[in-house]
Amino acid sequence: MASRYGLEIRAAGPADAAGLSELLGASGHPTPPGVLAERLDALRQGHGAALIALEWGPPSGLVVLHWYRTLEATLPVAQISTLLVGPDERRRSIGRLLLKAASQAARSAGCGDIELRTDQPELRAFADATGFLKPGTLSVRPLRKKV
Repeated sequence: MASRYGLEIRAAGPADAAGLSELLGASGHPTPPGVLAERLDALRQGHGAALIALEWGPPSGLVVLHWYRTLEATLPVAQISTLLVGPDERRRSIGRLLLKAASQAARSAGCGDIELRTDQPELRAFADATGFLKPGTLSVRPLRKKV
C-alpha cells in the first residue's frame, strides 16, 4: 500500500499471523497465530481492514478498522479498533503512517469520519496530536474537509 524509508504498509493476511502474534504478545495481548489467521481472513471478507507496518522481521505495527452505517451520518463511519506499534518501534512515526493508511482505506470505502477508541492514556495523547476531536474513550476525526 505505502512505503517510506524502507517501511512498508500493506494489508495483513493469514500468512502474517505468526508475526502479528509476536507483536500482540509483546504489547500484552497474546493471541495464538491460528486464531489470528482466522480473524484476519474473516476481517478481509467483511467491512474492515487490517494493515501492518513492516521493515524486516515481524511487523512493527498494526491498525485494524471497520466501517459501518449510522442513522446520524450520511456516509459510513470507520472505527479503528486496534492501533498498535511494537514497544521497541515507538517514536518513529509508525503510528502516524498507519493512521494515514487507515484513513485512506476508510476514504476508499466511502467513509466520512474515522473514530479511534482511546481507552489508553498513550492513545489519548496520540489522538490529540493527530487531530481527533471529542474527549473521551471514542474520538472522531473528519476525513473530508467540510464545505
